[in-house]
Amino acid sequence: MPRIVPLIIISLTISAGVYAQQDATYASYMFNGLVINPAYAGTSSSMSASFLERFQNIGLKGAPETKTFSIHSPLAKTRAGVGLMIIDDRAGVYSQTGINGDYAYRIPINSKSTLSLGIQAGAIWYRANYNDLSLLQNPDPAFTQNITEIRPNLGTGIYYYSKTGYAGLSMPHLIDITFNTTGVPIHQSMPVILTGGYVFTLNRMIKFKPNFLLQAVDGKLAEADANINILLDEVIWFGLSYKSTRSVALLTQVQITDQFCIGYTYQINTGPVRAIEIGSHELMANYRFKYNKRGVITPRYF
Repeated sequence: MPRIVPLIIISLTISAGVYAQQDATYASYMFNGLVINPAYAGTSSSMSASFLERFQNIGLKGAPETKTFSIHSPLAKTRAGVGLMIIDDRAGVYSQTGINGDYAYRIPINSKSTLSLGIQAGAIWYRANYNDLSLLQNPDPAFTQNITEIRPNLGTGIYYYSKTGYAGLSMPHLIDITFNTTGVPIHQSMPVILTGGYVFTLNRMIKFKPNFLLQAVDGKLAEADANINILLDEVIWFGLSYKSTRSVALLTQVQITDQFCIGYTYQINTGPVRAIEIGSHELMANYRFKYNKRGVITPRYF
């Protein structure tokens, strides 16, 4: 049995040696659009800052952990919006830290809806600490030295929104390949992400919001997510998601003040992995700035 574990680790390492560690996944994407679409920048009425931390597959050694900080704002007296996103993603011996700047230009469709076009540019620092692995005897030389590289990143997106609905299409990575310190080519996946949602007002106290996310990677459907959320008295969200990756997520978000809210998500795997892990957790906090006493923070549902 002890020899099986290193074999599993090596097989995972081989697959990741050709394809760099890919994007982190989020269960609460409907509350933090900038992490998947640069065109989301500036869609709030004021500056908005969010922090999200995800602990995935708790109970598995080397399980993924992701920290994300994002901030974006409309530019006064213009149709432009800008944003900044920093992501630190770790899984086993792999880690990557990325920073991206976002720019979006908003085009009013009518008095109630807007189309936003966005781009992002930045860099990703990728590391593979192979020296931390416990390998079998006579390992492949490719796994006996650590790998470090800095990859440029370029992405784009389009985002349509009104007070009650939204739809977005984005490609966070348009650059496919770079070379690391050993000269080995590293392939970055090129995901295409489609999202959408709509808010239905059931009565004065209750709003109902279904959402969806479809993600294709290298031309193949990699993830489908269907979600429903219920908002009570403009204060508390309760939600349920089902992912095609065989998991269910329970979500909640609480509006502490007009400007500050916090959220928590618990995700449960329904497949074979469920037997050896105890779920995934996401913690989120968002703060929306108000610049003067008369400033009004309008309700946001996405």
